[in-house]
Amino acid sequence: MEKVKILVVEDEIIIADSICNALNELGYHALEPAINFTEAIITIENEKPDIGILDIQLSGKKNGIDLAKKIKTEYNFPFIFLTSNSDSFTIQEAKQVTPHAYLIKPFLKEELYSSIEIALHNFSIKSGEVLNDNLIIKDALFIKDRGYFTKINFNDILFLKSDHVYIEIFLIDHKKKVVRTSLNNILTKLNHYFVRVHRGYIINTNYITQINHHTVKIENKEIPIGNKFRDEIVKLFKSI
Repeated sequence: MEKVKILVVEDEIIIADSICNALNELGYHALEPAINFTEAIITIENEKPDIGILDIQLSGKKNGIDLAKKIKTEYNFPFIFLTSNSDSFTIQEAKQVTPHAYLIKPFLKEELYSSIEIALHNFSIKSGEVLNDNLIIKDALFIKDRGYFTKINFNDILFLKSDHVYIEIFLIDHKKKVVRTSLNNILTKLNHYFVRVHRGYIINTNYITQINHHTVKIENKEIPIGNKFRDEIVKLFKSI
């Protein structure tokens, strides 16, 4: 489990630092800010951010709109436009790349928080999945934790256990998170490494240490294989 990583692209250093401080206070992980198109691309390549906050007006030949186009075509993550200009021309230019949210300087920390929530939600509707109040984007589950999103990569999940109307998610760091949904619902959103082995369990097959006709072991946890699922499980592992 990790904090949502946010790229800030702003050529006014004082403003960039202020945004990053506010993001960290909100519980997100603000990456080192970039001041232009080139620095932003380097950060994207090295850090793989989950969301970007892009000033439209940047120093250099390429501006925030150029960067947004690059993100859409090559990196595919949500972004928020940041600008001190709210004139109709700027807005029309920005609309061409369909930002997932829009912030006008100056703004409050609460507006920054709301824009991030909206951007992640809008992006997940278009290219990912919405799971109650939680989001699934690019092989990761974004869940609400103390009011803000935290990120769980699929490959950090050992197994999932049904608990009435909730699901317990057991992680490789031995932590556990709880979300309100059903196993049937979440299974359709996970990748092909996840398999239903029992009416109460889904496992990540990457972490199987032992298997027989009755149980499968994930690290030190023995999980039962239900009669309904046994034939499919045996068939699956014979093909591996």
